[in-house]
Amino acid sequence: MSAEVVVCGEAMLLMLAEPGVPLEHALSFRRSVAGAESNVAAGLARLGHSVRWLGRVGDDPAGRSVLAQLRAQGVDTGYAVTDPEAPTGVLIRDSHPARAIDVQYLRAGSAASRLSPEQLEPGMFEGARLVHVTGITPMLSESAHRATWRLAELARAAGAVLSFDPNIRHKLGPPDRWREIVGPLLARADVVLAGEDELEVLGVPDPAALLESGPGTLVVKHRDKSATCLTRDAGAHHRPPFDVPVTDPVGAGDAFAAGFLSGLLHGSDTPGCLSRAAAVAALVVQCPTDTDGLPDRAGLDRALAAFTSTGAGTETVIR
Repeated sequence: MSAEVVVCGEAMLLMLAEPGVPLEHALSFRRSVAGAESNVAAGLARLGHSVRWLGRVGDDPAGRSVLAQLRAQGVDTGYAVTDPEAPTGVLIRDSHPARAIDVQYLRAGSAASRLSPEQLEPGMFEGARLVHVTGITPMLSESAHRATWRLAELARAAGAVLSFDPNIRHKLGPPDRWREIVGPLLARADVVLAGEDELEVLGVPDPAALLESGPGTLVVKHRDKSATCLTRDAGAHHRPPFDVPVTDPVGAGDAFAAGFLSGLLHGSDTPGCLSRAAAVAALVVQCPTDTDGLPDRAGLDRALAAFTSTGAGTETVIR
């Protein structure tokens, strides 16, 4: 059976400490799923899209938990590989709205890092309209790097839009390594969603210049939490964030991506895509874990109506 969206990348078991308690003092933890691509997969599935996740987990309790939780979100895991020789990655973190989050990764030698081009086959992409990946995946290992380029080739062959989020995590490598491995993927994608700080790390001082030889759509997430979408045909549109109380900021970028990509799949115009993205992000940061606040389609419509009625955040066209 075909899927409208295919995502490929790392999924880890998340152990989230009780809210507000520093990691070193936490006694209680909540189990969930973490991983940039799996977060986007869950977000798009909740919004009514058929989504397939490609990746690897270990043949262990953590891996079984990850797959079960993805399936519970409505994500197809039929092509996921269970690796008997490598463990599922684990992410342990705390949660606080007003200070830096303490994140500990246990992912070295994980099953996800053993992703290879041979795992990806054309049939997995049949019927897909959108393929999504992040810069985390090629940074996991040399084989995962090659698999990411194979993914791009298969997306192109299937006639799907390739969406790419650099999602820079400095614990995976220094800036020059990110520029070497991830930088070239910017020009291969059709849609890029990136923080302005990430573009600076990747050596892109002028985002508009990237459109000349790279993606047709570029979304720049600014440090003030606003976003600008630049396209070759429709110019630039700016979207301020919706003003909401923040419980946990982690997962906002993946939620934003899910909202924006859902808008594209529904044929929304640029302001509509940005509004959906900002609304999904605003809902997610009000909840713990990366996925608790992800809305279904009716929930997103209600949130947009509520945000709009308060006059919160009006998009502008940049000439």
